[in-house]
Amino acid sequence: MRTALVVGGTGQVGRAVVPALVADGWQVRVLSRGSRQDGATVEAWGATSVVGDRHDPAVRDRALAGGVDVVIDVVGYDDRDATAWLESRDRIGSAVVVSSAAVYVDDAGDGFETDTFGTFPVPLDESQPTVEAGRDTYATGKVALERTWLDSDVPATVLRAAAIHGPGCVQPREWTFVRRVLDGRDVRVLAFDGLSRFQTVATSVLADLVRLAAAQPGDRVLNAADPDAPTVAEIARVVDATLGAESGTVTFTGPPQGNLGLTPWAVPHPLVLDTSRAARELGHVARGGYADTAPDGIHWLVDEAARRDWRDAFPGFVRMEAMGDFFDYAAEDAYLADRRP
Repeated sequence: MRTALVVGGTGQVGRAVVPALVADGWQVRVLSRGSRQDGATVEAWGATSVVGDRHDPAVRDRALAGGVDVVIDVVGYDDRDATAWLESRDRIGSAVVVSSAAVYVDDAGDGFETDTFGTFPVPLDESQPTVEAGRDTYATGKVALERTWLDSDVPATVLRAAAIHGPGCVQPREWTFVRRVLDGRDVRVLAFDGLSRFQTVATSVLADLVRLAAAQPGDRVLNAADPDAPTVAEIARVVDATLGAESGTVTFTGPPQGNLGLTPWAVPHPLVLDTSRAARELGHVARGGYADTAPDGIHWLVDEAARRDWRDAFPGFVRMEAMGDFFDYAAEDAYLADRRP
Protein backbone atom coordinates (compact mmCIF):
# COMPACT_ATOMS: atom_id res chain seq x y z
CA MET A 1 0.00 0.00 0.00
CA ARG A 2 1.24 3.50 -0.83
CA THR A 3 2.22 5.53 2.22
CA ALA A 4 1.70 9.28 2.61
CA LEU A 5 2.89 11.56 5.40
CA VAL A 6 0.76 14.68 5.79
CA VAL A 7 2.54 17.40 7.74
CA GLY A 8 0.06 19.65 9.54
CA GLY A 9 -2.74 17.27 8.72
CA THR A 10 -5.23 18.33 11.39
CA GLY A 11 -5.62 21.93 10.18
CA GLN A 12 -7.89 23.52 7.60
CA VAL A 13 -6.31 21.89 4.55
CA GLY A 14 -5.36 18.65 6.24
CA ARG A 15 -8.90 17.87 7.34
CA ALA A 16 -9.85 17.72 3.66
CA VAL A 17 -6.62 16.15 2.36
CA VAL A 18 -6.31 13.23 4.79
CA PRO A 19 -9.79 11.70 4.23
CA ALA A 20 -9.36 12.16 0.45
CA LEU A 21 -6.09 10.21 0.50
CA VAL A 22 -7.53 7.48 2.71
CA ALA A 23 -10.51 7.13 0.37
CA ASP A 24 -8.04 6.84 -2.51
CA GLY A 25 -6.36 3.83 -0.91
CA TRP A 26 -3.36 5.47 0.75
CA GLN A 27 -1.95 4.50 4.11
CA VAL A 28 -1.74 7.92 5.74
CA ARG A 29 0.34 9.20 8.63
CA VAL A 30 -0.53 12.62 10.05
CA LEU A 31 2.15 14.66 11.80
CA SER A 32 0.87 17.41 14.07
CA ARG A 33 1.60 18.98 17.41
CA GLY A 34 -2.03 18.29 18.22
CA SER A 35 -4.05 17.30 21.22
CA ARG A 36 -5.54 13.97 22.21
CA GLN A 37 -8.71 15.09 20.43
CA ASP A 38 -6.72 15.63 17.21
CA GLY A 39 -5.34 12.11 17.52
CA ALA A 40 -8.85 10.70 17.87
CA THR A 41 -9.96 12.66 14.81
CA VAL A 42 -7.05 11.32 12.76
CA GLU A 43 -7.90 7.76 13.76
CA ALA A 44 -11.55 8.33 12.87
CA TRP A 45 -10.36 9.34 9.39
CA GLY A 46 -8.61 5.98 9.11
CA ALA A 47 -5.11 7.46 9.41
CA THR A 48 -2.27 7.11 11.92
CA SER A 49 -1.35 9.99 14.21
CA VAL A 50 2.26 11.04 14.80
CA VAL A 51 2.37 13.69 17.52
CA GLY A 52 5.28 16.07 17.80
CA ASP A 53 7.07 19.15 16.52
CA ARG A 54 8.19 18.95 12.88
CA HIS A 55 11.39 20.77 13.85
CA ASP A 56 12.46 17.94 16.16
CA PRO A 57 14.73 15.47 14.27
CA ALA A 58 13.53 12.59 16.43
CA VAL A 59 9.91 13.35 15.53
CA ARG A 60 10.73 13.52 11.82
CA ASP A 61 12.55 10.19 12.16
CA ARG A 62 9.44 8.58 13.66
CA ALA A 63 7.21 10.10 11.01
CA LEU A 64 9.41 8.72 8.19
CA ALA A 65 9.99 5.30 9.74
CA GLY A 66 10.40 2.73 6.96
CA GLY A 67 10.12 5.46 4.30
CA VAL A 68 7.10 7.07 2.67
CA ASP A 69 6.01 7.38 -0.93
CA VAL A 70 5.11 11.04 -0.53
CA VAL A 71 5.48 13.86 1.98
CA ILE A 72 2.60 16.32 1.80
CA ASP A 73 3.39 19.59 3.58
CA VAL A 74 0.34 21.79 3.95
CA VAL A 75 1.87 24.19 6.49
CA GLY A 76 5.47 24.73 5.32
CA TYR A 77 6.59 28.33 5.74
CA ASP A 78 10.08 28.76 4.26
CA ASP A 79 13.19 26.92 3.04
CA ARG A 80 14.02 25.60 6.50
CA ASP A 81 10.82 23.56 6.48
CA ALA A 82 11.96 21.88 3.26
CA THR A 83 15.63 21.43 4.20
CA ALA A 84 14.72 19.53 7.34
CA TRP A 85 12.82 16.88 5.39
CA LEU A 86 15.43 16.72 2.64
CA GLU A 87 17.99 15.60 5.19
CA SER A 88 16.11 12.29 4.95
CA ARG A 89 15.55 12.38 1.18
CA ASP A 90 16.46 8.68 0.92
CA ARG A 91 13.21 7.87 2.73
CA ILE A 92 10.98 10.19 0.67
CA GLY A 93 9.66 9.17 -2.74
CA SER A 94 8.14 12.54 -3.71
CA ALA A 95 6.58 15.66 -2.24
CA VAL A 96 3.48 17.82 -2.59
CA VAL A 97 3.80 21.28 -1.04
CA VAL A 98 1.06 23.84 -0.50
CA SER A 99 2.32 27.33 -1.30
CA SER A 100 0.37 30.52 -2.03
CA ALA A 101 -0.67 32.78 -4.88
CA ALA A 102 0.68 35.57 -2.68
CA VAL A 103 4.09 34.90 -4.26
CA TYR A 104 3.10 36.55 -7.56
CA VAL A 105 4.12 40.05 -8.63
CA ASP A 106 3.31 42.01 -11.77
CA ASP A 107 5.82 43.29 -14.31
CA ALA A 108 6.49 46.35 -12.13
CA GLY A 109 7.25 44.20 -9.09
CA ASP A 110 3.98 44.99 -7.31
CA GLY A 111 2.06 42.18 -5.64
CA PHE A 112 0.31 41.27 -2.41
CA GLU A 113 2.86 42.68 -0.01
CA THR A 114 3.65 45.99 -1.71
CA ASP A 115 2.01 49.35 -1.12
CA THR A 116 0.39 49.12 -4.56
CA PHE A 117 -1.53 45.93 -5.26
CA GLY A 118 -0.31 44.22 -8.42
CA THR A 119 -1.96 44.63 -11.80
CA PHE A 120 -2.01 41.04 -13.03
CA PRO A 121 -3.01 39.47 -16.34
CA VAL A 122 -6.44 37.83 -16.34
CA PRO A 123 -6.17 34.96 -15.94
CA LEU A 124 -2.75 34.66 -14.33
CA ASP A 125 -0.74 31.50 -15.07
CA GLU A 126 2.26 29.90 -13.40
CA SER A 127 4.78 31.73 -15.61
CA GLN A 128 4.02 35.01 -13.85
CA PRO A 129 7.04 36.44 -11.94
CA THR A 130 7.26 36.01 -8.18
CA VAL A 131 8.95 37.81 -5.32
CA GLU A 132 12.51 36.81 -4.53
CA ALA A 133 13.10 33.98 -2.10
CA GLY A 134 13.74 35.02 1.49
CA ARG A 135 12.57 34.76 5.08
CA ASP A 136 11.36 38.28 5.79
CA THR A 137 7.73 37.97 4.68
CA TYR A 138 5.08 35.36 4.06
CA ALA A 139 5.46 35.52 0.27
CA THR A 140 9.27 35.49 0.22
CA GLY A 141 9.26 32.55 2.60
CA LYS A 142 6.88 30.60 0.41
CA VAL A 143 9.13 31.15 -2.63
CA ALA A 144 12.11 29.90 -0.62
CA LEU A 145 10.09 26.83 0.35
CA GLU A 146 9.12 26.19 -3.27
CA ARG A 147 12.62 26.55 -4.66
CA THR A 148 14.26 24.34 -2.07
CA TRP A 149 11.93 21.47 -2.94
CA LEU A 150 12.06 22.07 -6.69
CA ASP A 151 15.87 22.29 -6.71
CA SER A 152 16.20 19.00 -4.85
CA ASP A 153 16.37 15.51 -6.33
CA VAL A 154 12.96 14.65 -4.83
CA PRO A 155 10.11 15.08 -7.36
CA ALA A 156 7.97 17.91 -5.99
CA THR A 157 4.61 19.42 -6.91
CA VAL A 158 4.02 22.95 -5.65
CA LEU A 159 0.40 24.10 -5.34
CA ARG A 160 -0.05 27.87 -5.26
CA ALA A 161 -3.30 28.21 -3.37
CA ALA A 162 -5.73 31.09 -3.74
CA ALA A 163 -7.86 32.45 -0.85
CA ILE A 164 -8.81 29.28 1.01
CA HIS A 165 -12.34 28.60 2.20
CA GLY A 166 -14.00 25.60 3.78
CA PRO A 167 -14.64 23.93 7.14
CA GLY A 168 -11.78 24.47 9.57
CA CYS A 169 -10.51 27.58 7.79
CA VAL A 170 -8.25 29.56 10.13
CA GLN A 171 -8.72 32.81 8.20
CA PRO A 172 -12.37 32.63 7.10
CA ARG A 173 -12.98 35.65 4.90
CA GLU A 174 -16.63 34.60 4.55
CA TRP A 175 -17.11 35.52 8.21
CA THR A 176 -17.33 39.11 6.97
CA PHE A 177 -20.76 38.37 5.54
CA VAL A 178 -21.82 35.48 7.78
CA ARG A 179 -21.56 37.63 10.89
CA ARG A 180 -23.64 40.34 9.23
CA VAL A 181 -26.44 37.85 8.70
CA LEU A 182 -26.18 36.63 12.29
CA ASP A 183 -26.22 40.24 13.50
CA GLY A 184 -29.41 40.92 11.53
CA ARG A 185 -27.82 43.39 9.11
CA ASP A 186 -29.93 43.66 5.97
CA VAL A 187 -27.56 45.77 3.87
CA ARG A 188 -23.88 45.79 3.01
CA VAL A 189 -21.69 48.50 1.52
CA LEU A 190 -18.97 47.46 -0.93
CA ALA A 191 -16.07 49.41 -2.41
CA PHE A 192 -14.93 49.14 -6.04
CA ASP A 193 -18.58 48.83 -7.15
CA GLY A 194 -18.68 45.36 -5.59
CA LEU A 195 -16.68 44.02 -8.54
CA SER A 196 -13.42 43.07 -6.79
CA ARG A 197 -12.33 39.56 -7.74
CA PHE A 198 -9.87 37.86 -5.40
CA GLN A 199 -9.54 34.23 -6.45
CA THR A 200 -10.89 31.60 -4.07
CA VAL A 201 -10.12 27.91 -3.56
CA ALA A 202 -12.11 25.38 -1.56
CA THR A 203 -10.28 23.00 0.75
CA SER A 204 -12.03 20.19 -1.14
CA VAL A 205 -10.50 21.43 -4.41
CA LEU A 206 -7.07 21.57 -2.78
CA ALA A 207 -7.56 18.03 -1.49
CA ASP A 208 -8.35 16.76 -4.97
CA LEU A 209 -5.22 18.43 -6.35
CA VAL A 210 -3.07 16.96 -3.58
CA ARG A 211 -4.51 13.51 -4.14
CA LEU A 212 -3.88 13.64 -7.88
CA ALA A 213 -0.36 15.08 -7.52
CA ALA A 214 0.59 12.43 -4.94
CA ALA A 215 -0.36 9.70 -7.39
CA GLN A 216 1.58 11.35 -10.26
CA PRO A 217 4.99 12.47 -8.90
CA GLY A 218 6.83 15.13 -10.86
CA ASP A 219 8.46 18.54 -10.69
CA ARG A 220 5.78 21.14 -11.37
CA VAL A 221 4.16 24.34 -10.13
CA LEU A 222 0.38 24.53 -10.35
CA ASN A 223 -2.19 27.15 -9.47
CA ALA A 224 -4.77 25.83 -7.03
CA ALA A 225 -8.10 27.60 -7.39
CA ASP A 226 -11.83 27.23 -7.78
CA PRO A 227 -12.94 27.00 -11.42
CA ASP A 228 -14.60 30.40 -11.11
CA ALA A 229 -13.55 33.70 -9.52
CA PRO A 230 -16.67 35.32 -8.05
CA THR A 231 -16.84 39.03 -7.36
CA VAL A 232 -17.17 40.16 -3.77
CA ALA A 233 -20.85 40.94 -4.41
CA GLU A 234 -21.39 37.41 -5.73
CA ILE A 235 -19.69 35.95 -2.65
CA ALA A 236 -22.04 37.94 -0.44
CA ARG A 237 -25.04 36.59 -2.34
CA VAL A 238 -23.81 33.01 -1.89
CA VAL A 239 -23.61 33.58 1.87
CA ASP A 240 -27.14 34.99 1.88
CA ALA A 241 -28.51 32.11 -0.17
CA THR A 242 -26.83 29.55 2.08
CA LEU A 243 -28.25 31.09 5.25
CA GLY A 244 -31.67 31.97 3.83
CA ALA A 245 -31.09 35.70 4.15
CA GLU A 246 -31.96 38.63 1.90
CA SER A 247 -29.60 41.58 2.09
CA GLY A 248 -29.40 44.72 0.03
CA THR A 249 -26.13 45.79 -1.58
CA VAL A 250 -24.93 49.38 -1.88
CA THR A 251 -21.71 50.03 -3.76
CA PHE A 252 -19.47 52.94 -4.53
CA THR A 253 -16.64 53.50 -6.99
CA GLY A 254 -13.08 53.42 -5.76
CA PRO A 255 -11.30 52.00 -2.71
CA PRO A 256 -12.70 51.65 0.82
CA GLN A 257 -13.21 54.92 2.65
CA GLY A 258 -11.63 54.02 5.94
CA ASN A 259 -13.64 51.01 7.12
CA LEU A 260 -16.51 51.80 4.78
CA GLY A 261 -16.74 49.25 1.98
CA LEU A 262 -13.86 47.22 3.41
CA THR A 263 -13.81 43.44 2.90
CA PRO A 264 -10.96 40.91 2.68
CA TRP A 265 -11.58 40.73 -1.08
CA ALA A 266 -11.46 44.52 -1.68
CA VAL A 267 -8.67 44.70 -4.26
CA PRO A 268 -8.38 47.38 -6.98
CA HIS A 269 -7.40 44.93 -9.71
CA PRO A 270 -8.66 41.37 -10.27
CA LEU A 271 -6.68 38.33 -9.21
CA VAL A 272 -7.90 35.40 -11.29
CA LEU A 273 -5.80 32.24 -11.49
CA ASP A 274 -5.48 30.10 -14.61
CA THR A 275 -5.94 26.44 -13.61
CA SER A 276 -5.61 24.88 -17.07
CA ARG A 277 -2.17 23.45 -16.30
CA ALA A 278 -3.56 21.39 -13.41
CA ALA A 279 -6.22 20.08 -15.74
CA ARG A 280 -3.65 19.12 -18.38
CA GLU A 281 -1.00 17.63 -16.12
CA LEU A 282 -3.11 16.00 -13.42
CA GLY A 283 -6.45 15.54 -15.14
CA HIS A 284 -8.09 17.68 -12.48
CA VAL A 285 -11.78 18.45 -12.93
CA ALA A 286 -13.34 20.66 -10.27
CA ARG A 287 -16.39 19.25 -8.52
CA GLY A 288 -18.16 22.59 -8.69
CA GLY A 289 -17.73 26.33 -8.48
CA TYR A 290 -17.68 28.60 -5.45
CA ALA A 291 -21.45 28.47 -4.97
CA ASP A 292 -21.26 24.67 -4.83
CA THR A 293 -18.37 24.33 -2.37
CA ALA A 294 -18.71 27.40 -0.12
CA PRO A 295 -21.87 26.35 1.80
CA ASP A 296 -20.06 23.67 3.84
CA GLY A 297 -17.65 26.25 5.19
CA ILE A 298 -20.40 28.81 5.76
CA HIS A 299 -22.42 26.37 7.87
CA TRP A 300 -19.24 25.47 9.77
CA LEU A 301 -18.72 29.16 10.59
CA VAL A 302 -22.22 29.42 12.02
CA ASP A 303 -21.73 26.29 14.12
CA GLU A 304 -18.35 27.42 15.48
CA ALA A 305 -19.63 30.90 16.32
CA ALA A 306 -22.51 29.30 18.25
CA ARG A 307 -20.07 27.24 20.33
CA ARG A 308 -17.66 30.00 21.42
CA ASP A 309 -16.70 33.61 20.93
CA TRP A 310 -15.86 34.16 17.29
CA ARG A 311 -12.53 35.80 18.14
CA ASP A 312 -11.44 32.57 19.80
CA ALA A 313 -12.88 30.46 16.99
CA PHE A 314 -11.32 32.42 14.10
CA PRO A 315 -7.94 33.82 15.23
CA GLY A 316 -6.78 34.22 11.65
CA PHE A 317 -9.67 36.57 10.96
CA VAL A 318 -8.75 38.58 14.03
CA ARG A 319 -5.25 39.03 12.60
CA MET A 320 -6.76 40.26 9.33
CA GLU A 321 -8.35 43.11 11.26
CA ALA A 322 -5.02 44.88 10.95
CA MET A 323 -6.57 45.96 7.63
CA GLY A 324 -9.40 47.69 9.50
CA ASP A 325 -12.79 47.02 11.09
CA PHE A 326 -14.87 44.84 8.78
CA PHE A 327 -17.92 45.40 11.00
CA ASP A 328 -18.01 49.17 11.33
CA TYR A 329 -21.78 49.35 11.26
CA ALA A 330 -21.83 52.95 12.53
CA ALA A 331 -19.86 54.13 9.49
CA GLU A 332 -22.22 52.24 7.19
CA ASP A 333 -25.33 53.65 8.87
CA ALA A 334 -23.99 57.18 8.60
CA TYR A 335 -23.18 56.69 4.92
CA LEU A 336 -26.59 55.19 4.17
CA ALA A 337 -28.36 57.96 6.11
CA ASP A 338 -26.66 60.59 3.94
CA ARG A 339 -27.92 58.82 0.83
CA ARG A 340 -31.57 58.83 1.83
CA PRO A 341 -33.75 61.50 0.21
